[in-house]
Amino acid sequence: MDNKLVDRFRGYYPVIIDIETSGLDSQVHAILEIAAIFPKMDEQGYLTSVDKIHFHVEPFEGAEFDPKALSFTGIDPFNPLRGAVDEREALTEIFKKVRKYQKQNECNRAIIVAHNATFDQGFINKATERCNLKRVPFHPFASFDTASMAGLILGQTVLAKACAEAGVDYDNKEAHSALYDTEVTAELFYYMVNRYKALGGWK
Repeated sequence: MDNKLVDRFRGYYPVIIDIETSGLDSQVHAILEIAAIFPKMDEQGYLTSVDKIHFHVEPFEGAEFDPKALSFTGIDPFNPLRGAVDEREALTEIFKKVRKYQKQNECNRAIIVAHNATFDQGFINKATERCNLKRVPFHPFASFDTASMAGLILGQTVLAKACAEAGVDYDNKEAHSALYDTEVTAELFYYMVNRYKALGGWK
């Protein structure tokens, strides 16, 4: 029997996402960095990455900045060397790629995969609303939360500790970069999904 990604998650195409922000409140704080990784399924039914996209993002006009958040991520939102784009451009380009891989895999819709996914999803939903973007590929509220998955499967919810349990390399010096965190979250997600399959849990 052919293994198809469309059959694995009830027609959803999973997209691994991570964002860095200017604070914790999606209503007033800005997305400063966003990355997305796109998976594929091999002939044996195991997930690996096929593509990725990453943007530094200009804060929207009127955004607020929490000094603690900026200190945590080390991001200077106004550094011209960041090469930042506005949030509309970043989301538009990400959505284009999501739709491309969603179509390639014959999926009906995409779904966000993230560590503590409600946080990332809330910011993406708010930015999408602010930019008045249409044809949003992601489910508006459903998501796959790797923190919850890791708590169940690995007994850990902190990303670094879950990665250690899964044998995924995690460098604290690289952490809190959207691209790096997306890459390790993707590896963690694949580990859990692929392990379940290897144990006979899916087809």
